[in-house]
Parts: sequence; structure tokens; C-alpha cells
Amino acid sequence: MNSFRYQAIGGSGAAVEGVIEAEDRKSAIQLLGQRGLFPSNLEVCFTNGAAKAGGPAKASGFSFGNRIGRKQVTAFTREISALLAAAIPIPQALDSLGEEEENPALRTVLLEIAGAVRKGESFSSALAQHPKNFGNLYVSMVRVGEEAGVLPKVMDDLAGLLEHEDEVRDEVKAAIAYPVFVLGFGFVTVAILLTVVLPRLFSMLQEMLTVLPLPTLILLRTSEALHHYWLLIFAALAGIVSGIVWYVRTPAGAQLWDVIKLRIPVMGGVVRSAALGRFARTLGTLVKSGVSLLPALKIVEHTIGNHVLAAQVALVAEETRGGDSLAAPLRKLAIFPRTVIQMIAAGEESGKLDEMLLKVAEIEERHMRARTKTLISLLAPVLILIVGGLVGFMVIAILLPIFKMSSALH
Repeated sequence: MNSFRYQAIGGSGAAVEGVIEAEDRKSAIQLLGQRGLFPSNLEVCFTNGAAKAGGPAKASGFSFGNRIGRKQVTAFTREISALLAAAIPIPQALDSLGEEEENPALRTVLLEIAGAVRKGESFSSALAQHPKNFGNLYVSMVRVGEEAGVLPKVMDDLAGLLEHEDEVRDEVKAAIAYPVFVLGFGFVTVAILLTVVLPRLFSMLQEMLTVLPLPTLILLRTSEALHHYWLLIFAALAGIVSGIVWYVRTPAGAQLWDVIKLRIPVMGGVVRSAALGRFARTLGTLVKSGVSLLPALKIVEHTIGNHVLAAQVALVAEETRGGDSLAAPLRKLAIFPRTVIQMIAAGEESGKLDEMLLKVAEIEERHMRARTKTLISLLAPVLILIVGGLVGFMVIAILLPIFKMSSALH
């Protein structure tokens, strides 16, 4: 248990000072809030019975650099939603989370947002100043919560949405980990054999045989090229990969890449289900939080993650602007299967569009998981066959001259 010396403003506006015991700063702020006190300053004065020395205690922990990850933003969202639900003022809640944050980059961002809110800016406007960490969807939901006076509830819905997206991403990463390991292990094995082991062996075979079999000769030339020009080959491959990455990041390249992803067999179904699940879950969460349908569609258009489907969502938004329901333009464009569109139409008729969209998201996410399992079940054997074929070719290329020498001796 720690002791904190606080300076706070009471409900009558009078300044109050004192000492409070709590597990950490967050708990201390919550306790003060329950007493109707709004702390303006909070310092550790005793920690586990020891006298304070050398200033306030600092949060301990290892920081992995200045990058702010998605899961750190998700954790922040869940924490601040809990603090706001406990009636803690936004600046105090941000100060508490910022000072306890172990990531220096996120700590700086949170304290900057707290300072902006103290100067009179809205929470959503302060978040909008950091678009790399808080995107259009995040800022829009916070703005709706502020305008409707239900910010704690909206933050809770937003935290749930981010947590679900993180969970889906983790499942996909776990599914592709084994194929990636197989491919990487095979690549490293073949590279070591071609650059280290085989050159020595082939030098011996060339001394013993004047004419080498064709598979052995192919492998010999490949090994020599990799052994002598590996740096040039590596630089060329790095340049090609960098060029492709640069092109994909351009508008035309991103458009082409999204088209290709949707047309790849099996993988296209995974990409489509993932994007449509995100569309339905994001739109359902926005509608549930009180965002009207047209602005919600505009937000989803920029967060769906696929340019081709985003263009279709833009067409849906234009149709909706004319007064049509959501189901009608979706039916025209055939974005969703017929049964899903019927569910959306039923949700509109019953006034429960948000609930039905979240159910649609669950359906599409189940399809995405099933298709991902199918893709992985096909990908792993294919990679094993490719690696096995390369190793098998190398074994044959090595054994052929040995068999030739053996037959010549007999």
C-alpha cells in the first residue's frame, strides 16, 4: 500500500490537501473521485512504509522503444474507459495513465493530450492531433460520445472493438506462424548448403570427374554464383523488394495490390471475409454508439482496409444519401451474400440495425477463420513439398557423380 499527498478541488470549489493510501496512482484518483474531490496534484510520499526520497516514484518496467503499438492503444482505451466510468475528469485520467505508462512515446502523447484538454480543447480534437495513433474511427467515436454525453459508454464500445480486432489478428498470426517457419527454415538450410557445404564437395568431384551429370552441373553453377556474388544477389533482391513495397504504398500500387488480393484463390476469400467482417463490426459499433448511418459509412469507407471494397462502400453511402435503406444498395452491389443482406434488412425494419450488423460481423469472421484454416492446411504441405523438392534435387545432384565414379571403378 502506498501513500499519496494530494491537492484537490472539492465539490464546493474549495482547495483541499491531504494524504490518501492506495495501491497506485490510478486507485488513488478513483478514491478521490468517489469522495467528490478532483486532484490537481498527486505525489507519492510513502511507498510500502518507506519514507519518500528524491522526488516522486517513477513507473518501473522495460520499454521496447518509442514505437506505439496497436495493443498499447487498445489497453489505454480500456483503462481510460474505466476511469471515465468512475467519474474521473479527463485531464486527471490522462495524467494518471501517462505518468504510469512505461512506453516513453505513449507517455508523451498522453500528457500532450491532457495538456490540450486543460487548455480548453475537446478530447476528440486533442486525439485528432495524433492521427498515427488515433485514426478517423477512433476520433469520430470519441466525438460522438462527447456530443451525446455518453463518452464512458462509447469508450467502452471502442475498447471492445479494438480488443476484438487484436484478437482476430493474433489468431491469423498464430495460424501462419508454422508455414512461415517452414519456409524460413528451408531457405536458410538451402542457402547454407549452396554457399558453404557444396562448393567444397564440388571441387573434389571436379578433380575426379571430367564430365559432370547435368543436375550436378546446374547445382554447381548455382552454388558458384551464390558463393561469389551473394552480396550482389542480396542487394538486387533487397532492391526489388524495396521497389515493390514502395509501389504498393502508392495509390495506384495499393489499388492494384487490393485487386490482386481479392482474386487470389482461397486467399481472396479470406481477405474478403476479413474486410466485410470489419465493415459490419465497425458500422455496427458506430451505429450502436449513436452515429447516424451516412457519417458512419463515410468513416467505415476509410477504415475497411481494402480500396476495392472501400469504393463499393462509397457507392453504398451515395445511395443512402438519397434516402435508401442500407440493405437496398448492398443488394445492388452484391457485397454481402443474400442471407446476410436479409439479416440487415430485418435489422432495419425492427430498429435493431446495430445488433444485426454485429451478428453479420460474427458470421463473416467465422467464415474468415474457416477459410484461414483451409488456406493454412493447403499452404503448409505445399511449402514442405517445395522445400523437400529442392533438397531432393540437391541430394540427387550430389549422388549422381558418386554413382558414376562407383560404376567406373567396377
